[in-house]
Amino acid sequence: RSGEELGCLPLRFADASRAAMSVDTATVRKVAGLARIAISDGEAEALVPELNNILGWIEQLQEVDTTTVEPMTAVIPNHLRLRDDVVTEGDIRDQILANAPQAEHGFFAVPKVIE
Repeated sequence: RSGEELGCLPLRFADASRAAMSVDTATVRKVAGLARIAISDGEAEALVPELNNILGWIEQLQEVDTTTVEPMTAVIPNHLRLRDDVVTEGDIRDQILANAPQAEHGFFAVPKVIE
């Protein structure tokens, strides 16, 4: 089914062949209804210029040429520093279990939580 059949609002992206994105009071009320947010008529009218301002910023961002920018996950280079998975100290079970509140048969003992 199309987005309009499901009650979604169509998005209009800015490019040379399309009109700029904008919202009106009816659109604000529709979005508020879909989000189950109760707003008054005055609040809806106050949100129109704010949302149009945000959409203007989005249009401005869409004008940036990113064709030569490689996709990235962070703005700084992140490299995982992996180490070999080797045992550095072994056979210290008794020392570890000495810290346990209760130990039985070489294991941590925990109280029963489900009857």
